[in-house]
Amino acid sequence: RGTSLARCTCPKEAEKTCGKINFTLKYDYENETLTVRILRAFDLPAKDFCGSSDPYVKIYLLPDRKRKFQTRVHRKTLNPTFDESFHFPVPHEELASRKLHLSVFDFDRFSRHDMIGEVILENLFEDSDLSRETSIWRDIQYATTVSACWAGLGFSKG
Repeated sequence: RGTSLARCTCPKEAEKTCGKINFTLKYDYENETLTVRILRAFDLPAKDFCGSSDPYVKIYLLPDRKRKFQTRVHRKTLNPTFDESFHFPVPHEELASRKLHLSVFDFDRFSRHDMIGEVILENLFEDSDLSRETSIWRDIQYATTVSACWAGLGFSKG
């Protein structure tokens, strides 16, 4: 009988980072569109046996999880350059209540893709008013499957 572990970011691990990601934000007030441009990631952890990763990024504008975008997979690199733009239609008055969620994954051809980490930008206006394209660097927060998460699922370790 098999049991699958839930993937979670545990509080103890939340302080650890696993690389950095560089992206830009720009809001088109006329067309009411937020453009997220994923530029590059730096110093990602190796997830493959050969000492590299095959990273890609999933992008959500929370709380909407139906509309998601994804970069191309970059093979065998810990420092990928993506340079891909994604457009989210969103009225200006909703921007303050939205959060940008970037999840960095390692592509695995034979099994479930490994989540490397994530960035959640709580305040889209934190670094600019979004009228001009603004470059942002953020630490990627570590995400893992660990036994400590069992407690959150209602299981005991005994």
